[in-house]
Amino acid sequence: MYDNWEQLEESIKNCKKCRLCQNRNNIVLGEGNKSTKLMFIGEGPGADEDIQGRPFVGKAGKLMNMAFETVGIDREKVYITNIVKCRPPSNRNPENDEAMACLDYLRNQVILIKPEIIVLLGSVALKNILGQEYGITASRGKWIEKKGIFYMPTWHPAALLRDETKKIDFIKDLKEVVEKMKN
Repeated sequence: MYDNWEQLEESIKNCKKCRLCQNRNNIVLGEGNKSTKLMFIGEGPGADEDIQGRPFVGKAGKLMNMAFETVGIDREKVYITNIVKCRPPSNRNPENDEAMACLDYLRNQVILIKPEIIVLLGSVALKNILGQEYGITASRGKWIEKKGIFYMPTWHPAALLRDETKKIDFIKDLKEVVEKMKN
């Protein structure tokens, strides 16, 4: 474990623990407020993220930003990251071994940030953080507390691009998060 961001980032830049490193342009560590109480975890970088080295900057990210504005979340005041730090080919879901290779990095981010609430964006984040027994359809919108952290599983913003009806649930879940932050 690393006790500062510089060491963590340097380790990820030099990481060769899985095959995802072979085609990356940039690692996507995450971005935002490193002292926040609210963290968002997605699955992995897409093409735009790989080019820019920033999470959620493509179409799904733009949709997420609009949802943030709707419910009053300031993107600059939260921290956003992913399960894997390198782009899976063709934007496929990260495979189990790839996710496992990155999990210590993610755990280290959580230790450094010390969030009170983590929003899990989609099934990949949910299963890798809380366990394979969880399903996104059954867990979405329900608070799950583990080790003093409250988790809110919700749809991944990319799912909203494929199914417009999920936007209502996504906004509702984010409103729940905003309410919990007030308490």
